[in-house]
Amino acid sequence: MKSERLTEMANDIAAFFAADPDQDVAEEGVAEHLRRFWDPRMRQGLAELVRETGGADLHPLVRGAVQRLATVPVRVSQSALGS
Repeated sequence: MKSERLTEMANDIAAFFAADPDQDVAEEGVAEHLRRFWDPRMRQGLAELVRETGGADLHPLVRGAVQRLATVPVRVSQSALGS
């Protein structure tokens, strides 16, 4: 997906959550939305965009959400490990 479209979609999500007066809650809301509803490739594309450009065109809540997503450990099922 093109970075312009990812930026537009992510900023729309952030605009919704920006109404929350608690920045931390709003940022986590964006992160949770991205976790639940975005395909992993879309999340990866957004993370790459932040790494490459610093996320200059992204709402601050999106930049914070991407950082939160990067620090969440990935859960791997035992069946995926062949155990």
